[in-house]
Amino acid sequence: MRYFLQLAYRGTAYHGWQRQLNGLSVQEIIETALATVLRQPITIVGSGRTDAGVHAGEQFAHFEIDTAVPGHLLHSLNRLIPADIAVYDCFPVRPDDHARYTATSRYYQYQISRRKDPFRNGLVYVFTMPLSVDRMNVAAERLLHHTDFESFSKVKTDVRTFNCQIEQAYWEQKATGDLIFHIKANRFLRGMVRTIVGTLLAVGQDRLNVADFDRIILARDRKLAGHAVPAEGLSLVEVDYPVEVFANRIQAD
Repeated sequence: MRYFLQLAYRGTAYHGWQRQLNGLSVQEIIETALATVLRQPITIVGSGRTDAGVHAGEQFAHFEIDTAVPGHLLHSLNRLIPADIAVYDCFPVRPDDHARYTATSRYYQYQISRRKDPFRNGLVYVFTMPLSVDRMNVAAERLLHHTDFESFSKVKTDVRTFNCQIEQAYWEQKATGDLIFHIKANRFLRGMVRTIVGTLLAVGQDRLNVADFDRIILARDRKLAGHAVPAEGLSLVEVDYPVEVFANRIQAD
């Protein structure tokens, strides 16, 4: 039987979502805890592979097991895993429901603090240079008119296509002056959001104009885009699925 997990994590201490040889990952933590509770090896597949230091307010993963999961699964998992990871729900899904491929969209936020904030250290990028948010929003809107985002992808990445359908991209300025970049698409390339944000900050500083931003996208050349901003400001906040995926969902107490 296939199950979906809903979880969240602060990514500061981890080398990303995906299990790897050179550092501790969120996937490894969850798989180890599941194996302990279910008393058998478990492999999970996430909705996406967040990079080292990136956070997730909502992440989904699936795993398979021959028997029904015990009612105490969530309680036991949350006792075993560190405080910077939480599992909120576990529910059965159809055999062909896939955490990655069935997802219809992912929604990220990138948070910028305009002053040093000790209470949000590791959760925001502190950037104090003057910015034109209006100009950044004009450039961000141009993302909706393109589909090939090779210019914003890490160079060494194994993908069949650089095409993404972006349905939302804009900056929100809070009353405090802090900024949140919202972006939602069917899929994202490795490093894509952080490089888009870095390039938009160059627009906001008047080092690039909107026409330059368009030309960078059309060039399909990563060397022309801006620097990727630090991972600490980035969070995966929502993953969407067809409503049928949640037919058997029972919220945790």
